[in-house]
Amino acid sequence: MLMYRGIGLERFNSLPRARAVHALFACCSSVTWANKLADERPYADRTALLAAADLELSALSPHDLQRSLDSVVREPVSGRTADELARITRMRIDRMLGPTFGYPEY
Repeated sequence: MLMYRGIGLERFNSLPRARAVHALFACCSSVTWANKLADERPYADRTALLAAADLELSALSPHDLQRSLDSVVREPVSGRTADELARITRMRIDRMLGPTFGYPEY
């Protein structure tokens, strides 16, 4: 379950660094990956964030890749590959961001 669901890109870009890392960690379970993506903010659009996410996933060590794959056991996984982790991570980022402007805060 994502704690940060439907926050929108603008709100994500403005989160304090620690909260941004936490939100990203929920998408991939790699501290290294989450730190790098949080440090590259702000993102111009969703496409830029997803491209950066894919790029940083490809830079993960084989050990980090396997640890991240171990954390997505609740998702339907067709194989233990970087492509499969990228697919799941993109799906989780989409859930985190929600619609273009996010859901309203209450």
